[in-house]
Amino acid sequence: MADPWLALEFGVDPAERIAQVGAAHEAFLTAGVTPHPVRDVVRRSWERSALLDPETTAPVDLTGDALESYRAAHPLARVLPLFRDLLGGIAQDGAHLMAVCDAYGRLLWVEGHPGVLRHAERMNFVPGARWDEQHAGTNAPGTALAVDHSVQIFATEHFVRPVQRWTCAAAPIHDPTTGRLLGAVDITGGDHLANPQSLALVRATARAAETLLAGATPVEPDLVQVSALGRDEAELRVGGRRVRLGRRHSELLVLLLDHPEGRTGEQLGLDLYGDDRLHPVTLRAELSRLRRALGDELLDSRPYRLRGPVRADFRTVVELLERGDVPGALGAYPGSLLPASDAPGVVRLRRLVDDQLRGAVLAAADPALLAAWTAMPAGRDDLTAWQAMARALPAGAPRRPLALARIRQLSGEYDLSRATSLQRRRH
Repeated sequence: MADPWLALEFGVDPAERIAQVGAAHEAFLTAGVTPHPVRDVVRRSWERSALLDPETTAPVDLTGDALESYRAAHPLARVLPLFRDLLGGIAQDGAHLMAVCDAYGRLLWVEGHPGVLRHAERMNFVPGARWDEQHAGTNAPGTALAVDHSVQIFATEHFVRPVQRWTCAAAPIHDPTTGRLLGAVDITGGDHLANPQSLALVRATARAAETLLAGATPVEPDLVQVSALGRDEAELRVGGRRVRLGRRHSELLVLLLDHPEGRTGEQLGLDLYGDDRLHPVTLRAELSRLRRALGDELLDSRPYRLRGPVRADFRTVVELLERGDVPGALGAYPGSLLPASDAPGVVRLRRLVDDQLRGAVLAAADPALLAAWTAMPAGRDDLTAWQAMARALPAGAPRRPLALARIRQLSGEYDLSRATSLQRRRH
């Protein structure tokens, strides 16, 4: 079976495929249909990109000192020498570029021959530019992040026309401790990149980076690790195994983590169900099943509490904030705590973590931090944060017009919401 992440099957004429996919692209733009030659991964990406102008250019939202401080604090800065060792020859051969982006598609480093870099600048393939699908359409780093898989994007498979003269291959990179998506590594060049070797190279480079990151942050063998930020169901890592918990068990685990001193059954019931929905029998059954998932050695009763060292991603964010490391806290925060949960104790904790992080970002008044916050789901509609970013950016900053436009949009939406609410109260 052909690899669905490779752009061309063996023996396919590249020029013929460019013409076929180009025609399919035009059909998609005019009629919303995607004929046969388009791969599923590309078709789905086009559908996610459909609201973009096909002539758009990726926006640049970080420049100068703001960019330097942001990427210096990014975890992938630690493995930049590895990227240069493995991909440096390709980046300097006069035909290719090496690029590294963060988890939001923001390019951190773009390196290569000066002549190729000048061509890339014309489409804003430069450090500080946003190449996630939301801003730049179908492209290898943006699509690799969207689907969390290595992928090639070939010529006319790109959604935005100015990028269709390029071919690229990218692979996502994860934090080896938490599994959190950190960003992607990419090589970009001409049509000749549409081969198995280029995809294998970025895959191997991403795995090498994860291995190096794992060695840089040794973990105690008995340490239990919990990831609950930006996901509806928590993931537990213990004894070399990964356990994905269901929603109710995820809530119980988070509540126990928030109270290392322990909780009674009644307290857990209130945190889980609320004042008027205490279910002691159901709760005991859930805790019994959670103990089986965790192991008898990890969960005590009377009171219920976790035993041994446990590291949780939401506690890491709070600890970094307490140390004054706002960039580190923001980098360790992929999203809100169990966002689908309506358990009262989890809702309170989620608001506390989000409010602490938001308050620290606003107090820092750093354009890079504000840009990262407003790029996240928790900050995307945060009018106050957008206003703070507009104030922090100099008048000529490329990001400032985008911030002002978003302020106008959100202000209009809030005014409409207030007017609708007032009208309902009158009736």
